[in-house]
Formats: sequence, C-alpha cells, structure tokens
Amino acid sequence: MLKTFDLVLIGVMTATAAVTYTIKHRAELKVEEVHRLEAEIKLEKDTIDLLKADWALQSQPNRLERLVKAYNEELKLQPTESTALVHAKELPMLKSEVPVPDVTEAKASAKSATVASAKSATVASAKGAPDTKGAQASAKAQPIPVPAPRGEAEDADQIETGSVEE
Repeated sequence: MLKTFDLVLIGVMTATAAVTYTIKHRAELKVEEVHRLEAEIKLEKDTIDLLKADWALQSQPNRLERLVKAYNEELKLQPTESTALVHAKELPMLKSEVPVPDVTEAKASAKSATVASAKSATVASAKGAPDTKGAQASAKAQPIPVPAPRGEAEDADQIETGSVEE
C-alpha cells in the first residue's frame, strides 16, 4: 500500500530527473556550439596566416622587379624620388580627426558675421557697391588644417614603413 507521501516523493523524483536531463542536454548543446565556434576561429586564423604568406610571396622584391621589367613598356613606371616620401604627421588630417566647432562659438560668430555683413551692406549701399557676397563668404570661411613641418632633429633618411607581422 502506497501512501500519498510516497506518491508525492515519486513525483518529485521524476520531476527532478526530468529537470536534470534537460539541463544536461542544454549543457551538451552549448559544448557543441563552443567546439563549432572554436573550429571557425581556427579556420579564420589559418586563413589569415595563409593570406599573410601569400602577401609575402606576392610582394617579394625579386618578383616585383621581374614584373616591372616584363611590363615596363606598358606601365612606363618611374623610380620614386626621395622628395616624394613624407611622414604620416605631414599628411593633412582626416575628416574624422577635424575638431568639431563649439556650438556657442558658432552662434556667436554667426551673429557677428550677420552684423558685419549688415554693416558692410550698409556701407556698400552708401558707396554704391552692390557686392556683399564676398564679405559673407569671408566671414564664414573655415581655416584649412596645415600639416606640421618636419623637425630639424629628425633623421631625414629614416622612413617609416608598415609590417605584415603582428
């Protein structure tokens, strides 16, 4: 004769076994996913290594020299002059590196520009000169970033180059 307490314990035991089985099954699925991701990562690393080796072969100076000789008539390549080489800091800034103007300064300069253009328009109309667009264009002109000059202490013979190696 089974008592109700025994039936409840059998039910709890069965539920616990089912929950344990589902947790074990989920864990096995996660382990399989981890192994799949590790295999994909290894494949990508191998592909990167293969592409680096291919780049090293393709950019060998002897190979490039042979290609230049073979296609010299078609390409008409010229040697690079030493004056054509610049340092990275001598290049103009990228658009992403240009500083964002302050909004309050922009509003203040816009107000002063409109006041200045209004004054120049009044003066121009008094003098009989109809051209006020030049004054507005010069008031709104932004300064162009200029590359920094090379320092005298730098070694001019040293050229910075990139590397395929990490």
